[in-house]
Amino acid sequence: MSGQLPGKLSIRLETEADHRSVEMLTREAFWNLYRPGCDEHYTTHLIHGHDDYLPDLTFVAEVDGELVGSIVYTRSFLVNEQTGQRAETATFGPLCVHPAWQRKGVGAALIQHTKALATQKGYAAIAILGDPHNYCKHGFQTGRDLNVCMSGGRYPLGLLVLPLRQGFFDASASASEAPARWTLHISPVFEFDPAAAEAYDARFPPREKRHQWSQDLFSMLVRSVVE
Repeated sequence: MSGQLPGKLSIRLETEADHRSVEMLTREAFWNLYRPGCDEHYTTHLIHGHDDYLPDLTFVAEVDGELVGSIVYTRSFLVNEQTGQRAETATFGPLCVHPAWQRKGVGAALIQHTKALATQKGYAAIAILGDPHNYCKHGFQTGRDLNVCMSGGRYPLGLLVLPLRQGFFDASASASEAPARWTLHISPVFEFDPAAAEAYDARFPPREKRHQWSQDLFSMLVRSVVE
């Protein structure tokens, strides 16, 4: 955290009335960050209408009544490759903070608030695809170290897992057995036609799309795997 909030931060459940404002906030936070323009606001739009949306874990952050942050959750699950056991997990994303309020603890507050709730609800873990630089400080570990992979047995650098149930990832292994390997299955809501995202973005005020260095870094990260 590199700064202090000038007002009082409050966190509350997102409501349907917040949806458009959350999409606008998401667009502002991600514009030109990972690609020229962005599609995260379209992702948020799709999540709001999808069966995998978890409204009881989706929150917004406000400072003196101003919307400054959002965390949106969807259902996901792990499958034990040896036994076929299924374990319910929660996945957040997009997580966003308005650029003017970044690095002031807003994102951390949203993560910690929802982590506590997800633990109470009995989820085995929170599993995300994100930048390790942003999430390891919150207790997330690489999926590789917990034997959690994506379909096909790959361990992307961005596959991050926050265990919530103590001992879950080694409970199935005896002293003579290796820990079980789990495959993460995230919601299909994240798979969409880029042209549809472009068409949806046309409903928002026009903004300049341009290249910046963070897009090059993102391109490297999404192609990186952990051996």
